[in-house]
Amino acid sequence: MAGSGEAVAAVVGIGRTAYTRNLAGPRSPLSLAAEASRAAIADAGLDVADIDGVASYSMNDSATFGQVPYAIGAGELTWNLDVYAGGTGSFTSVHAAAMAVTSGVCRYALVYRSLCGRSGLRYSQSSGMASLLNHPDQPFDFASGYAVPPQWFAMWARRHQARYGTTSEDLGALAITERAHAGRNPHAVMRDPLTLDRYLGSRLVSDPLRVYDCSLEVDGACALVVTTPERAADLAQPVVLIRGGEFTWNTGGSWNNWPDFTEMYTARIADRFWGRFGLRPADVDVACVYDCFTYTLLVSLEGLGFFKPGEGGDYFRDGRATYGGDVVVNPHGGLLSEGYIHGFNHHYEAVAQLRGQAGERQVDGARTAVVTAGGGPYGGALLFEAAR
Repeated sequence: MAGSGEAVAAVVGIGRTAYTRNLAGPRSPLSLAAEASRAAIADAGLDVADIDGVASYSMNDSATFGQVPYAIGAGELTWNLDVYAGGTGSFTSVHAAAMAVTSGVCRYALVYRSLCGRSGLRYSQSSGMASLLNHPDQPFDFASGYAVPPQWFAMWARRHQARYGTTSEDLGALAITERAHAGRNPHAVMRDPLTLDRYLGSRLVSDPLRVYDCSLEVDGACALVVTTPERAADLAQPVVLIRGGEFTWNTGGSWNNWPDFTEMYTARIADRFWGRFGLRPADVDVACVYDCFTYTLLVSLEGLGFFKPGEGGDYFRDGRATYGGDVVVNPHGGLLSEGYIHGFNHHYEAVAQLRGQAGERQVDGARTAVVTAGGGPYGGALLFEAAR
């Protein structure tokens, strides 16, 4: 991305499927991806034939860049990206699509993520566990007792508790706020109110993380269409600009060996990110922050400077992360309550908010949104802005 922070690309179409936990009648990732992609293209007022670039990412099940264009009837592609990645892939794919349209290698880039997180490969099943062996580091991690993401994040959360006095009640405040936001969102899978007593009484997944600290497994897909701001001006929807972003991959991305388990990648990129755009946290209206776990959300916001380490529980309890506060964090309910589409639903939400099309959950006057992706030592953040 250009270093001056100028708008380099625009999102002109968004699409999604329903998010479901229906084990009786699951759909394939390809079917979900095709539905979301067609919806995003139609939302932009484009024809499928206009799409000449495609990007996606996957870990566990998905649909490849070759399958989806064929399924929806797209023509010749002049650019593609198919990345093996976890949540960071939502940053990488959108960031790369923005650079692709800016450089002229394609005109309209379709970016999507589709997965059957509930009915397909799950970490709690043998097939899901076996899929982890494809990662080159995983056999060594198994030997040291780490097999699935909650175990790493729980370890880091324990370290944060020891250093800063963070409590389960603090983590619960984040989960409760996101659930309250989900109550305004008809697309969210979990909308019933969450109380502190209910949170504290829920089962432990990996101490200190409870079930409500963990993202919500669903089947679904989201898609965006990205082009240049010049082309965007002639299309159907209000223009949402991608101003740019910052990324880090610290110490090679090893979850077992990096300098400080109480920090995440946001602490590394914060100065570069805010300096690039001449902004600070107080200038942000909407923060769609990767929340595969409450702890990820807590420390990602700390790293970006929304509050100091150890102050996150009070920040949420005092209403500073919701409507009428300093910033609205994950107004859709996030990955914890809307559903886990590997972080890509954060991008959908940011665009909907900046268009003023988020319905009952709309943040009044939203003009600027930060979207983050990743956890631990690697990840990135993008700045979205409503066109003036």
